[in-house]
Amino acid sequence: MASPFRVYENIYCIGGGSISSAGDCMVYLIDMKKNNLVLIDSGVTNFNRIVDNIKTLNFDPNNLTAHIITHCHIDHIGNSAHFKKSFNLKVYAHELDVEPIEKGGSKTGASFYGVNYEPVEIDQKFTTREGEEILHIGEYDLHILHIPGHTPGGIAPYIDIGGKRVIFAQDVHGPLFPAFGSDRKQFVKSLKRMQDLNADILCEGHFGIYDSKDKVKEYIGSYISQFSR
Repeated sequence: MASPFRVYENIYCIGGGSISSAGDCMVYLIDMKKNNLVLIDSGVTNFNRIVDNIKTLNFDPNNLTAHIITHCHIDHIGNSAHFKKSFNLKVYAHELDVEPIEKGGSKTGASFYGVNYEPVEIDQKFTTREGEEILHIGEYDLHILHIPGHTPGGIAPYIDIGGKRVIFAQDVHGPLFPAFGSDRKQFVKSLKRMQDLNADILCEGHFGIYDSKDKVKEYIGSYISQFSR
């Protein structure tokens, strides 16, 4: 099995694919300093492996203080209740995705994975629509951009750190299913908003890290073209 790794500065990949389990989205960890670790999504199956990966990077999982859920699909939220119960962290999500996160149901997609989803209570709900919200944690600001289209309450957190902008745009590739609340026109608009951020690094949810402005622009642009047809 592959090892967790440093993406850039205080940002690490601790889950996804061969790092934790094939069913997991890519799970990211941000060291916000002052004993504040932020978890971006949680994966769905191998909770213990993801925790071990945090330890492998010489971090104490007891310093997890915030868990940001980018959207309500099972491969991104399946372990969220386990993290909250184990480490008493605060869970954040956009209000438009809160219902399936807190109650479960078909919009989580759990049946596609053949798993039982344990709902988790959201401690703070993002309400932004056209603008963004800012979480100040430790020594840094984490910006929360609302990107509806894949799900109604999808968000793309981003951080400016070490002279670079890093965005966690988990499902740039879609897919779009109306039964799950997807909206093609909204999604194209959201992709354009993400591209306008001019990020230096994109941490995607399933297809890896894009580590230059040109690569980020090209990757997001390819899906703008695809979903604009």
